Amino acid sequence: MNDLEMAKNILFEKDYSLVVVKNGEVIFVSRERGIKPLLSIVLEKRDIVKETSLADKVIGKAAAMLCIRLGFTSVFANIISESAVEVLKKSDIKYEYNTKVQYILNRDKSDMCPVEKIAQRHENTTKLIEEIKKFLQI
Repeated sequence: MNDLEMAKNILFEKDYSLVVVKNGEVIFVSRERGIKPLLSIVLEKRDIVKETSLADKVIGKAAAMLCIRLGFTSVFANIISESAVEVLKKSDIKYEYNTKVQYILNRDKSDMCPVEKIAQRHENTTKLIEEIKKFLQI
């Protein structure tokens, strides 16, 4: 079983929101919702995730941009937005998903996710990270 398949299996079996696998070893997991787990990797664990595989429940444009910044070799999303697919198509990252949606919804499903809205205004990942940090107040 390759790293991406392993990450996908663990994501669903253990009900994580995010799983990172490298060389057959789980190196990071989270049950936190939203962009926060991926952002914490960017801010605190960037060096350990180069050339790894990520399985995530939801990947919007912001998450896709962070995946490229982090150097993942492959990603899986249970749900992915159209803009995330467009971002990943322009990268060398192999990607898979179960369901593609027009955009990621907020938690009460009444509007677009606020982080997805932020990402729509950015092509520069550094600026995106700063705006997400302000939004999350970190």
